[in-house]
Amino acid sequence: MAREIVLDTETTGFEPAQGHRMVEIACLEIDDFVPTGRSFHTYIDPCRDMPPDAERVHGLSGAFLRGKPRFEHPEVVEAFLEFVGDAPLIAHNAGFDRAFINHELGVTNRAPLHEARWIDTLALARVRFPGMHNSLDALCKRFKISLAERDKHGALVDAKLLAGVYLELRGGRERRLELSTAAMTSVAVAASRAAYGERPRTLAPRSTDAERQIHAAFIRDGVKNDDLWKKFGV
Repeated sequence: MAREIVLDTETTGFEPAQGHRMVEIACLEIDDFVPTGRSFHTYIDPCRDMPPDAERVHGLSGAFLRGKPRFEHPEVVEAFLEFVGDAPLIAHNAGFDRAFINHELGVTNRAPLHEARWIDTLALARVRFPGMHNSLDALCKRFKISLAERDKHGALVDAKLLAGVYLELRGGRERRLELSTAAMTSVAVAASRAAYGERPRTLAPRSTDAERQIHAAFIRDGVKNDDLWKKFGV
């Protein structure tokens, strides 16, 4: 499986066309459904006020964001594009995040991240759980993923939760079992090879000369077919 990026954003509102801007973005790298530990995270100065309703959701005030780098600064846009590369992008309700990111990229005269690159976990969840509530919170509870870290919506915390949800939607428990079985098989194969390999240092005999002579006499006088014992030098 190729490298993938789990992504989440926080914004000042719902519609970039109405002047709303992105204020936080977080990305986590996964490889073959395993988090690598690599991440990208930054707060962004939206250069506008923060509506009270939006602040209640994510807790980011205009005062806190003032002076943070703007999206067009290389430490944001260049670092973000370098981190995601050409990997598929995983987001919950991906159309929302895609609209804001592509709006910001357009402001900086950069190409958009096309829809074909995006994997929407909300769409995946609706296929698996039709007719059920499939918010990120609901999925975390369904999959028994702890929400203890989460006080308010934050891009970094939500990206971590989403990575866990994505793993489960892709068959996480079964996949972990497959990986565990494969690992155990590899250990067993290695052990069997080691068991039948040549011993680097011959073990000293634990029987005495007298005991070996008695045993040889027993084989010679009491066993009709001693072919097996001859293989061992008896």
